Amino acid sequence: MTQMSKRKPPANPRKAAACCGPLDRLLDPELFKSLADPTRLSLVACIAKCARGCSVGEIAECCSVDVSVVSRHLSLLQRSGVLDVERVGRTVLYRVRYDHLTKSLRELASAFEACCPPEGGSCGNCC
Repeated sequence: MTQMSKRKPPANPRKAAACCGPLDRLLDPELFKSLADPTRLSLVACIAKCARGCSVGEIAECCSVDVSVVSRHLSLLQRSGVLDVERVGRTVLYRVRYDHLTKSLRELASAFEACCPPEGGSCGNCC
């Protein structure tokens, strides 16, 4: 029977910040910035519920937002890795990158659980 090594948690926030672990790598500011806006969240939800590529016009109608505003938000969501873009003739279709998004969020949840498991295990295994 092997015992898992339990590390002692850092003594203070300064020491915790000095150690780098998976949590530091997975907390992607661009992803969270892109998802922090209520309009962008509704756009992502609209596209995800359609389960297909949607044009800017379709998305604007769905969310009752001006096309120019939708276009700007979609660009930011694409740059942050939330959406994929496909050009079909003159139409640009936006799709949610389900695999990328779910993988990122699952890995982040696992990293948080490793820091302090929900079952009441010992905390401090992040570094």
